[in-house]
Amino acid sequence: MKYCTCDTPIGSLLIAGGKEGIKLVSFPGGSQKKKPMPEWTEDPSFFQRAITEFKKYFTGELKKFSVSIVLEGTPFQLSVWKELKKIPYGTTTSYGELARRIGNPKAARAVGMANRCNPIPVIIPCHRVIGKNGSLTGFGGGLPIKQKLLDLEERYRKLM
Repeated sequence: MKYCTCDTPIGSLLIAGGKEGIKLVSFPGGSQKKKPMPEWTEDPSFFQRAITEFKKYFTGELKKFSVSIVLEGTPFQLSVWKELKKIPYGTTTSYGELARRIGNPKAARAVGMANRCNPIPVIIPCHRVIGKNGSLTGFGGGLPIKQKLLDLEERYRKLM
C-alpha cells in the first residue's frame, strides 16, 4: 500500500491506498488516528488527485469528492457508508434518520458504530451526522475537528 500526508487547515491527513483507490484517510489526532505501517511506501505523487481535491474542499471549491475509493466492511457498514455519501454538502442528519434511510429505523446505535469505523472520513462525510437533538456526538478525529468541518461547509454553502 502507498501513502502520503496532506497538510490541511485541520492538520496533516494520512492518505493510503493502492491502484484501485484510496482505502484510508486518517486525522492527525482523535480516537481513530492511524500511522503508516512499516511495509507501506510513501509516494505523494500517487495521490496528487486526492491532494488537489482536499485542497479544493478546504477552500470551498469542491463540494463532492470524485477520487476512487475502496471500501472494505460488513454489508451493514457498507450500506451506512453508501448512505453517508448522499448527505448534501453543508447539511447534517441524525443517526436515527440515517438508520431510517437504510431501512433499519431501530439501528441508530449500530449506524453510529458504522460511522465510527468509516475508513475514509471527509470523502465519505461521516462528520455530517449529529445527534437527534442537534448536538455533536462522537467523531474519530475528535469533536473539535468535526465542528471545524461543519463550520467550513456551512460558511461555503452560504456562498453557493
